[in-house]
Amino acid sequence: MTDHQVPTRELGRSGLVVSMQGLGCMGMSQSYGEADEATSLATIDRALELGVFFLDTADTYGLGHNEELVGRALRGRRDRVVLATKFSIVREGDQTRIDGRPEYVHSACDASLRRLGVDYIDLYYQHRVDRTVPIEETVGAMAELVAAGKVRHLGLSEASTSSIERAVAVHPIAALQSEWSLWTRDIETEVLATARAHGIGIVPFSPLGRGFLTGAITSPEDFGPDDFRRNNPRFQGENFDRNLRLVGAVKEMAAEKGCTAGQLALAWVMAQGPDVVPIPGTKRPAYLEENAAACWVTLSADDLARLDAVAPPGVAAGERYPFAHTYGDSPAVS
Repeated sequence: MTDHQVPTRELGRSGLVVSMQGLGCMGMSQSYGEADEATSLATIDRALELGVFFLDTADTYGLGHNEELVGRALRGRRDRVVLATKFSIVREGDQTRIDGRPEYVHSACDASLRRLGVDYIDLYYQHRVDRTVPIEETVGAMAELVAAGKVRHLGLSEASTSSIERAVAVHPIAALQSEWSLWTRDIETEVLATARAHGIGIVPFSPLGRGFLTGAITSPEDFGPDDFRRNNPRFQGENFDRNLRLVGAVKEMAAEKGCTAGQLALAWVMAQGPDVVPIPGTKRPAYLEENAAACWVTLSADDLARLDAVAPPGVAAGERYPFAHTYGDSPAVS
């Protein structure tokens, strides 16, 4: 691809301007098999060259490793990046819990700032809502971070309509990060409208269906032993075969448009509104380049209608996660 600079978008009415597409950094540290640090750093370098300056990490990714990695990548160029990270998912051995206590909000932020090696975080998300702590208390503590200059904007991830309403009563929320793709359209039911009513930008994670919508995955055996998708219901047995048919239809349409299946899937997400900024994750420069090029794939009304027919809400076979999962305020890890 040529080195066109990726366009920018404002996250809702927050005033926070980011690249039209961000870079999810989680896979550089966990979940998707081994990652090479030098290649991961080269991926971030290439992202900045192309104008993909919205970087997404979290304190739980690689148990802090991912924030440290991103921090190393940003040395000497902090001012070129909009940096997002998250708190609230706490891993202790084999156990995972959600912590939204105000005192934890402050300690988690300080720890993230140290790992990242920065003075402030542009966008600080509550990764999952803690059902045992009133969200007003959690967001109140997050607002204190803004007042202290440690954080510029606040976000929520996988939050329900009720949690969004209660949160914005305490402090403006700039972004809602939730899974959204051609095979996961849950937020369209009610959460999307609620977020938009409050001027909240939408940041879809897994916009490529955890890589499945690229068409590169043709068998469950494509996953390494330490790839979490091996145990994901959508990638197993009959579900895998049914979902492969969906991908086949996307690949067919992409070929007609002269783009890849992944680019078509990303273009669909970005076409859902000027307030939508997906964060496809990758740890390789070549995939980063392919994803960024999706910003120039244009979809007509007919194209969008055809994709809606191919991938209506609920089309994917299997649950999103390999354990009990409720969409709103879920403890599941993105």
